[in-house]
Amino acid sequence: MKILFLDSAHPSLRKELEKNNFICEEDFISSKEDIKKNLANYDGIILRSRINIDKPFIDCFLLSRPGRMPFIARVGAGMEHIDVAYAESKGIKCLSSPEGNRNAVAEHALGMLLNLLNNISKANAEVKAGKWLREPNRGTELEGKTIAIYGYGNTGSAFANVLRGFDVNILAYDKYRAVLPPLGGGVGGGLQESTPEEIFVQTDILSLHLPLTEETKYLVNDSFLSKFKKNIYLINTSRGPIVKTDDLVKNLQSGKVLGACLDVIEYEETSFEAVKPGTLNLEPGTQNDWVFLSDSKNVILTPHIAGWSFESSKKMGRILAEKIIALKK
Repeated sequence: MKILFLDSAHPSLRKELEKNNFICEEDFISSKEDIKKNLANYDGIILRSRINIDKPFIDCFLLSRPGRMPFIARVGAGMEHIDVAYAESKGIKCLSSPEGNRNAVAEHALGMLLNLLNNISKANAEVKAGKWLREPNRGTELEGKTIAIYGYGNTGSAFANVLRGFDVNILAYDKYRAVLPPLGGGVGGGLQESTPEEIFVQTDILSLHLPLTEETKYLVNDSFLSKFKKNIYLINTSRGPIVKTDDLVKNLQSGKVLGACLDVIEYEETSFEAVKPGTLNLEPGTQNDWVFLSDSKNVILTPHIAGWSFESSKKMGRILAEKIIALKK
């Protein structure tokens, strides 16, 4: 089988595939239309997010390899830029590797939360500027808080696991999981399968672990946030457009949202390969909201790196290689 890499990946992925007699080639430059012209040469595609795999692309892929079982594999978790339903209806196998970066996302979410609650970034900047301010940087402990995990898949369950040892109560909700998987090793305050209604009443901290779909886009808006009985902290390590930025800013300004940890934002580019350092896709009318977020002392921002550890890169490559190799069996 011949595979085309459209995005970079850990070298171990290609090495393992070639060890199992796959022929691997790379094309990180060609346009989508030029790639379509060459699909006849390949049985599989590996990418992150450089191009959208839509119906015309899939149809071209099908025409190119009659009688074969083509596949599309994503190095990562989210599949929103691939029309998975259409691809699979045509017999194309769609693969991803969310198991590889779930721990990295969980640790990053915890790190951002502890940073925010204890004013670590703020205090660090002040001390380096010669300001020794203790009382304004008094921290808030996690102990006794209720943390709601919205979406209990790979990263949601991993976040629950890293909360072990903190005496917190965890509410987990997943609309598409009939029974939540057990939490390995136990947790200080326990894990409770919950409903949105219970979450709106009890939550102190809300952590989002959802795929980006038509259903989840702008799920967290003014109406959603107004349903919480308490003022809350928000963590988003999933996808930026799940949170409606202008509504988040409005609720930060009012104090309904006490603080936010955002590894992803609505304005980021969709392709990781194409992004230039410091670039954001700011549409007209969004500049003020972005300035507010970037200037806020109670907002922690990172550039979509929660799942991008050294270890996760290698693990995602290994897991994806295993899944692709299994297709030959």
